[in-house]
Amino acid sequence: MSAYIDEIKKKISQIVRFPSYQQPAENGMPFGEPAAEALKYFLSLAKNMGFETHNYDNYAGEVIYGEGEEFAVLAHLDVVPAGSGWTREPFGGEIDNEAGRIWGRGTMDDKGPAIIMLYCLKALKDEGFVPSRKIKLIVGCNEETGWACIDHYNKVAHMPDEGISPDADFPVIYAEKGILHVKFTFTVKGKFAELKGGERANMVCDLCTVSADASYGNPADYGLFLEGGKVVSRGKSAHGSTPSEGLNAIEPILRYLKLDGMAELLFNVQFGLKGLKDETGELTFSPDMIKSCGDEVNVTCDIRYPATMTEEQILSKISGYGIPYKIEHSQAPLYGDKDGFLVKTLCDVYNEVCGTNAQPIAIGGGTYARALKHGAAFGPEEAGEESTIHQADEYITFEKIEKCFKLYKLALERLTK
Repeated sequence: MSAYIDEIKKKISQIVRFPSYQQPAENGMPFGEPAAEALKYFLSLAKNMGFETHNYDNYAGEVIYGEGEEFAVLAHLDVVPAGSGWTREPFGGEIDNEAGRIWGRGTMDDKGPAIIMLYCLKALKDEGFVPSRKIKLIVGCNEETGWACIDHYNKVAHMPDEGISPDADFPVIYAEKGILHVKFTFTVKGKFAELKGGERANMVCDLCTVSADASYGNPADYGLFLEGGKVVSRGKSAHGSTPSEGLNAIEPILRYLKLDGMAELLFNVQFGLKGLKDETGELTFSPDMIKSCGDEVNVTCDIRYPATMTEEQILSKISGYGIPYKIEHSQAPLYGDKDGFLVKTLCDVYNEVCGTNAQPIAIGGGTYARALKHGAAFGPEEAGEESTIHQADEYITFEKIEKCFKLYKLALERLTK
C-alpha cells in the first residue's frame, strides 16, 4: 500500500496547484483555464494507468473501469476561492512531512478524495479484481457554484442510478438538507458606496468593505479597521452549511452603517426559519454575500433546510416577510434508506475498518450524491476532527489519506464484486 500512498501524496500536491475556482469562460473552457487544466491533469493520470477516459467539453470527465450495470463515484475538481487568512500558500500543494500534512485549497474538498479514489481503482486493477459493474469515476468542474457540470454530463452521457460521493463525512451520509441561495434586495439611503463582502454564497463572509464618510463614527468602535480609505470588517470563513463555525464579517458593517432596519429584517427571517427541524437537523441561515448598487443593497443568503421539507414550504415562509428576493440556486434534499444495500454496505465497511459501531448520519452540506437516484456520501471527514473545508489553511493529513484509501478501496470492492 505504501507505494500507492506515496504516489497519492505527490498527485494531490500537484493537482492542488491548479487554482480551479470558477473563473470567466474562455476558448471552450466554461469555468476558466485552471479548472480545465485540473481536469486534463486528472484524466491524463487515469489514461496512463490504462483506464478509458472521456472529457465532456471541460465541464466534467470520467474514468471507466469494468463492464455491466453502472455504478458512479462522483467527485469534483473545482474549489472555492482561497479567501483570506492563510499562513500557507493556498495553491502551493506543500507536502509537510514534519506535520504529516498536505496544505492547500482542495486537499479535502474534493481533489484529495478524487485522487485517492483514482488510485483505489488502480490498486484493484493491479490486483486483478474484475468488477461485476461498470464503475464510472465522474469528476465535475462546477460543483461549488451551480452544478452546470452535472447538467452537461446528463445531456451528453449517461448518469448511473446508484453511486457514492467522497465529499462529506464518515461513516456514511444517508440524507442531505435542501439548499437555497436567496438574494434579498433592500432599498436604503446613506452616505456610503462600494459596500461589498463575500466571494461565494456557500462560504461564510470573512471580508467586508465599504467607503463611508466620517459621519458614521469611528470604525474601531465597531471592531472595524480603516485601510486604504475603506472601512474593513474581517471575520473567519467556514462552510455555508455550518455558519456557527465561522465569524461573519457582514454584521459589524451593518451596525456601523446604522442599517439597523435592514439587519432586523434579516434577523427576523433567520429567526422565523430557525425553528424548522427534523431528524436531519435544524435549518441554517447564513448571509454570505453583500453588495450595494445605488440605493439598493443585495444580500445573498445560504439556507439549508431539513431533508423532509420542501422548497415550497421554505419560500412560503420567506415570502411572508415582504422582502423582494430572487432564487439564485436551489437543490432538493437527499433522503435515502438507512437500511438499504448501499448505505448499509458503506456503514459496515467503515465499522469493520475502524472498529466502531457508528450509524448513518445526515448533513447540511450538498454533494453530488443527490444527482443520483440512489446515492450516498462517504467521507472524508469524521466527527470530532478539525475541519478546514472552505476555510483558510485547508489540509489533508497523511493518516487521512491512508484511512480513506483503505475505506474507499474496500467499499468499491464490496459494492461492485
